[in-house]
Amino acid sequence: MADAVETLLEIEQIKQLKYRYFRAIDCHDWALFETCIAEDVTTALDSGKYAFSGRASFVEGLRGLMDRPTLLSKHQGHHPEIELVAPDRARGSWYLEDHVIDTENGWMVHGTAFYQDEYVKRVGAWQIFSTGYRRVFETVTAPIPEQFKVISCWFGLPE
Repeated sequence: MADAVETLLEIEQIKQLKYRYFRAIDCHDWALFETCIAEDVTTALDSGKYAFSGRASFVEGLRGLMDRPTLLSKHQGHHPEIELVAPDRARGSWYLEDHVIDTENGWMVHGTAFYQDEYVKRVGAWQIFSTGYRRVFETVTAPIPEQFKVISCWFGLPE
């Protein structure tokens, strides 16, 4: 029974890691984002459209794509399937729902995808070692309809 409890605790730590990853992206908290990923991370986001090798490349690449106060996003990971494959290795699948609003350029994206991750535990903490997703669907609205209003947001856009 202790092994089952320990396994569940490790899986919970991985779930919290992925939740932090999404929160860091949506809050543009690049220092927090950096703590979520391994130094030697590899990525293939959107079926490889956004591929990065190494932590610095991934952080700077995502920051370059998303770090504007006029870009608002929601990333939610649902239905995790996580398997420990070794004491310091795991893999997981997540169902993603994301919504991105670019108020400056006048478009919105809403979509879903399946993330495939690999995790590594180093110095007692889980990190994302490999990550990527393939879209199930994506809808794009452009221009943003005139009646669409952003009431308030984290980054202080006008209400």
